[in-house]
Amino acid sequence: MIGKKIHNFARDLWPINRSITGEGVRETLKHIQKHLPELKIHRIASGKKVFDWTIPDEWSVKDAWIKTPSGEKICDFKKNNLHLLGYSSNIKKKITLSELSRNLYSLPKQKNAIPYVTSYYKKKWGFCITEKQRKLLKKGNYEVFIDSNLFKGFLNYGELLIKGSSKKEIFLSTYICHPSMANNEVSGIAVTTYLAKWIKDLKKTKYSYRIIFIPETIGSIAYLSKNLKIMKDNIIAGFNVTCVGDDRAYSFLPSRKGNTISDIVGKHTLKWLDKKYIEYSWLERGSDERQYCSPHIDLPIVSLMRSKYNEYPEYHTSLDNLVNVVTPKGLEGGYNLLKLAIET
Repeated sequence: MIGKKIHNFARDLWPINRSITGEGVRETLKHIQKHLPELKIHRIASGKKVFDWTIPDEWSVKDAWIKTPSGEKICDFKKNNLHLLGYSSNIKKKITLSELSRNLYSLPKQKNAIPYVTSYYKKKWGFCITEKQRKLLKKGNYEVFIDSNLFKGFLNYGELLIKGSSKKEIFLSTYICHPSMANNEVSGIAVTTYLAKWIKDLKKTKYSYRIIFIPETIGSIAYLSKNLKIMKDNIIAGFNVTCVGDDRAYSFLPSRKGNTISDIVGKHTLKWLDKKYIEYSWLERGSDERQYCSPHIDLPIVSLMRSKYNEYPEYHTSLDNLVNVVTPKGLEGGYNLLKLAIET
């Protein structure tokens, strides 16, 4: 039952065009807020320094497509938001196939997949296309159109603080910056939302809970820059929630030190839930655990996952969907894994 509810929520989140800034992030947070009315939505202005990083300009996009020499519209953003290179600058011009090809991204080994590609911090434009469709392109003049805008705006994130009898905290973090992908994106948002609903409904908790929904990397850096002292003082354990929706495997990625309460609890929970879980090295990190466990931060944060990012064939492509990859059963498994770890 819980898996079906989480899957339905993931379906609501699926079509939203998310990025590290913009209306898609705000729309996602509003969806979460329907389930968690106490969620506070914060914003940080473009240009603000966060440690040695800078909050980028906000990106918005209304439409994008390519027209072939015969007038056929392909790579239509409105049909699949993965067709547009993330943070693409605006363009309207006719170009040759040779010039277009320099701005196309495909996966030769996955002929039916649209890849997910971004260029957050370098100004450029581009489209993502299946290798199968790319092979069909013929010489001639192509019309390319991207109606997008980069401007001084805001980075947004959501924060929920649930007080317990102790000031000591359990920390949950998930990211809200990828467009339509299932295991790598909406599974984490949906499972974390339902974990927060469960924690809120408990009549009494010993520990307090700090739960955040952020754009990956820049969001965790920004959050740490504003909250590092209280996090260092109070967080005793925590989990970076990502890739918790398929039904192929359970996975564990340790903290940098590898000996925190979260490491011990995470492996203990996985041992009793599925002895065949895959344990990865800290050297195989790639999500916000990088920031939470970086030197001089060293928070006790681990990642408990189903199939780990970059370790399943559909990762960062249009094939990472809510039908063949992420299922109600898989989401329920991810939810139960983290629920058991929190209880432990």
